[in-house]
Amino acid sequence: MWNDFQALTFQRDGVTLFARQAGPANAGLPPLLLLHGHPQTMAMWHRVAPALARSRRVVLMDLRGYGDSDRPPAGDGSAAYAKREMARDAVALMRSLGHERFAVLAHDRGARVAHRLALDHPEAVTRLMLLDIAPTLAMYEGTTEAFARAYWHWFLLIQPAPLPERLIEADPAAYLRDGMGRRGGTVFDPRAWAEYERCIARPGTAAAICADYRASAGIDLVHDRADRDAGRRVTQPLRVLWGAQGVVGRCFEPLKLWQAVADDVSGRAVNSGHYIAEEAPDVVLAEAIEFFHQEL
Repeated sequence: MWNDFQALTFQRDGVTLFARQAGPANAGLPPLLLLHGHPQTMAMWHRVAPALARSRRVVLMDLRGYGDSDRPPAGDGSAAYAKREMARDAVALMRSLGHERFAVLAHDRGARVAHRLALDHPEAVTRLMLLDIAPTLAMYEGTTEAFARAYWHWFLLIQPAPLPERLIEADPAAYLRDGMGRRGGTVFDPRAWAEYERCIARPGTAAAICADYRASAGIDLVHDRADRDAGRRVTQPLRVLWGAQGVVGRCFEPLKLWQAVADDVSGRAVNSGHYIAEEAPDVVLAEAIEFFHQEL
C-alpha cells in the first residue's frame, strides 16, 4: 500500500513513533499530517494519502499505543495517553522532519489529538480537517441512551483494569469485528484489515487502547474544561465532515458543537458511515484538496 512512502521512526522521551512520508517537500504548501483513529493505524489512509502526496509533502504517524508505535505505560490517570501528550508527539515528529508549520487531516481518536494540537500549538497548525467527531467534552456532556448504546466501547474501555484489557486480549480479532465490522461492514481493504488485526494483537495494545479512552474520560476533560473556562478556542480554519449514516451525526449536531469552540468552521455530512476515508475516499480527497489548497 505504501510503495512511494518512506518509513521512518522517531523517538520522543523514550517513546518510539512510527511514521511514513512522501510527496514534494517544497511544493509551496505546508506539509500535511494525517492522524488515524481507533482501533486502526495509518493504514486507514491508504485510499487518500497517495493522491494527496502528488502535490505536497504528506506525513502519516501511528499514534502512541497503536500501529507500530510504542505502547508506553499509562502512568497515573493514564497521563501518558492524554491528547496533550499525543499532540506533543506530533509536533516533535514534524519538527524533526523540518516542518515548523503544517496542516492536519485526522479521524476519530486522531481528530481528538488534532483538536488538542490546534489549541496547544497554534503557531504550528495552519488549518485542520476533522472526520466524524464532535468535541470530546460536548459528547460526554451530551451523552444520551442512544449514543451510549451505539458507542458502547467508550464506556467499556474506561472501566478499571484489567477487565476491558482481559476481554480484548482474549480475542483481539473479535474485538475488531464486533466494533469496526458492525459499523463498517465490507468497506475495508483486506490489506488494511490485515494491518488492523496484526497491530491490535501486539503485546500491550489492549492496555494502551484502554489508557487512551481513560485519558479522554479523565485528564482530557480537565484540559478541555480549563480551555472553556479560559475562553481558549481553535483559531485556525477548521473543516469538519461527518457520516450521514454515522452515530455522531445522528446523536449530535457536529457543526453547531464545533462552532461553539472554534472561530472559523465549515463542514457538512457525507454519504458515509464512520469510516469516511475508507467508505468515501473521493469525497475526502475533494474536500481536502479544496480546503487545504486555500493556503496557497
